[in-house]
Amino acid sequence: MITYRRRLDREQIKPVMALGIVPMCSYQMERMFNTTRIPGKETDVLQHLAESRHVAVYHKGRFFKVWLYEGSSLLKPRDLELQFQRILDDPSPPQPGEERLAALTAGGRVEWAQARQTFFSSGRNKASLDTIERAAFFVALDEECHCHDPTDDACLSLYGKALLHGNCCNRWFDKSFTLVVFKNGKMGLNTEHAWADAPIIGHLWEFVLATDVFHLGYTDTGHCLGTPNAALPHPQRLQWDIPEQCQAVIERSYQVAKALADDVELYCFQFLSFGKGLIKKCRTSPDAFVQISLQLAHFRDRGKFCLTYEASMTRMFREGRTETVRSCTNESTAFVKAMVEGTHKKADLQSLFRKASEKHQNMYRLAMTGAGIDRHLFCLYVVSKYLGVSSPFLAEVLSEPWRLSTSQTTQFQIRMFDPNKYPNHLAPGGGFGPVADDGYGVSYMIAGEDTIFFHISSKFSSSETNAQRFGNHIRQALLDIADLFQVSKADS
Repeated sequence: MITYRRRLDREQIKPVMALGIVPMCSYQMERMFNTTRIPGKETDVLQHLAESRHVAVYHKGRFFKVWLYEGSSLLKPRDLELQFQRILDDPSPPQPGEERLAALTAGGRVEWAQARQTFFSSGRNKASLDTIERAAFFVALDEECHCHDPTDDACLSLYGKALLHGNCCNRWFDKSFTLVVFKNGKMGLNTEHAWADAPIIGHLWEFVLATDVFHLGYTDTGHCLGTPNAALPHPQRLQWDIPEQCQAVIERSYQVAKALADDVELYCFQFLSFGKGLIKKCRTSPDAFVQISLQLAHFRDRGKFCLTYEASMTRMFREGRTETVRSCTNESTAFVKAMVEGTHKKADLQSLFRKASEKHQNMYRLAMTGAGIDRHLFCLYVVSKYLGVSSPFLAEVLSEPWRLSTSQTTQFQIRMFDPNKYPNHLAPGGGFGPVADDGYGVSYMIAGEDTIFFHISSKFSSSETNAQRFGNHIRQALLDIADLFQVSKADS
């Protein structure tokens, strides 16, 4: 990660090319490291530093500072391993209030802003908090184990839940990202969303996984290569003086966060029946295929259609972030209704599907090229608030919730290894929570010719949604649409 940061600072990372032709804006990458979200009573602020020479580490309720450099030289992997081992071997207990301190970043923002001003504005508390907020990023060394077993969906779902929120106090949610390392060596990321969108952190993650395995490597006994420098100063244990009044605030934030986390159902699975190889045989874009499948699955799940959000990148423009593709169209609903009725000829269904697919692809192109509508609506909303103007139109169009919020995770942005030769090095993408209380969040990654990963979230408190049930509907919808074109995996 620090090697990546050094390349970033030296402007040695090539921009990602849209369609292999148009360079996309790399502005978001500038805030990947040395960045923290500072809570405010009215609005938060992103604090970005030009440089940071350490990381903040959390293990068993204790916080540590680990220097990344010795003089001007970056520590070698074996030296970093030594420092982390020293943390793992440290027997000291957490200080009063320290174990759940990070829950402040997971609760109410106003409460956190007030606590930060009251209890962390001077003395050792300020010094320790500065160490965390000024770190390159945050590292959580978890004591539990997780893995990805393709034969057991529950493994991937638990893995995802652990990364999404952990135990609500072992992630520093304000840092640009938290690197989570489980006891069995499996890893993942928890990322704050204000500074960037998913493809940015995905670019880093691809570099990290490929560099770790194919360029740095390990010894036969599992250690990093080289000999450690035992003379290195030990990691610095952060010191706190947290009064009981502050501990009460921490506890309240923890309870708020835990209630939110416990309400999230996350169902992750790897769809292995086919991938983009078969979909291309249907002469449609893989994204359109999946999005129309989601519409069919949602109608079967809920018996109705809903406002659907799909994120589209606008990075062909300077400092571009996202635009919305409203995937629930007249064309897609016409196809879904025909499928559900079950009386239409296959040729008619194919025709309806192609119309829906073409409409979706066109809307995606419009969104990418600045011709979407939702960011314009948002600007009108901001201006109306600033001017104090009441708009019945905006009130109506912005009131309906996104009960189906979706996003495709990009992959293979940088080709550092052949995924066909090393299929086990395929990361399953990422996910997010539901946007509406009675809705679904769906993130998917079309990970190759024969694989699609899905991350589906909902809330247990909603009697109308069930993430695993919806996942089963998605599986069936994908198979049913593929069957329309009578293309088998063997043909692809």
